[in-house]
Amino acid sequence: MANAFDEASKNKFKSYLLMFLFALLLIGLAYVIGVWYGKGSPLIIISFMFIAFFISIFMSLASYYWGDKVALEISRAYPANKREHGHYINSVEGLAIAAQIPTPKIYVIPDQSINAFATGRDPKHASIAVTEGALKKLSRVELEGVIAHEMAHIKNYDMRLMTITVLLVGLIALLSDLFIRSMWFGSGRDDNGKGNAVILIIGVVLAILAPIIAELIKLAISRRREYAADATGAILSRHPQALADALKKIKKDSVQETRMATKATAHLFFSNPFRKGSFSNIFSTHPPIDERIKRLEAM
Repeated sequence: MANAFDEASKNKFKSYLLMFLFALLLIGLAYVIGVWYGKGSPLIIISFMFIAFFISIFMSLASYYWGDKVALEISRAYPANKREHGHYINSVEGLAIAAQIPTPKIYVIPDQSINAFATGRDPKHASIAVTEGALKKLSRVELEGVIAHEMAHIKNYDMRLMTITVLLVGLIALLSDLFIRSMWFGSGRDDNGKGNAVILIIGVVLAILAPIIAELIKLAISRRREYAADATGAILSRHPQALADALKKIKKDSVQETRMATKATAHLFFSNPFRKGSFSNIFSTHPPIDERIKRLEAM
């Protein structure tokens, strides 16, 4: 069990490393925008770089402390109660003991699809939410498999890692868009035509490639975390086939879309919350269901 959970310390380090690397990328984009807008003025260039740095720090801290509340609010999740959700609450409490973490706050999402997510900056401030559809359609052992998967995310600090990743990817996309717009509506032209052209070329390349690279990094991290959570969840529940069976039910379920999910919260969910299709799966934060089932059944 200890080997299954050594991801936690790695993810803490990765969270800080990502913040540092994305901050550098943001500052680089800000530098190019500052040169373009400021016509080479050091004061304006430095101002843009400082603004980008402080925005990244502020947004990271905001998502760190309030991201879980926003995710639960967006999903319209409500607290579970013993009378209606007794078996769900008992499963969460039992698996929290097995995972050696505090029992997270327990919520229900008013949605008829089969899905779930965990959120929170660390195990002491974690919440878990399961859809009404999952509570109705999954057997007790299948539900425990899904809950165990989410417990693995909590134990391994995956929520912190992905929240920071998604936020900074969004900031990079926003800053890149700002630069592209500034080329059309800004006042970056000056007398130094040759130098300005070089900055323009660098800026365009950076503005186009930075969001793409950042998005690919996010997808790679997210998919890897899902595979790891499946494996750890199977160990926690001691029943990998139950988790595989839950994924099979999701694949065959008539309700394919989680209506309470948004693009901002999609990466949190147990399964891709949007309508499944070959094209959408390419850019999904989740690995293909068939591959997840295959790996679980091979355990």
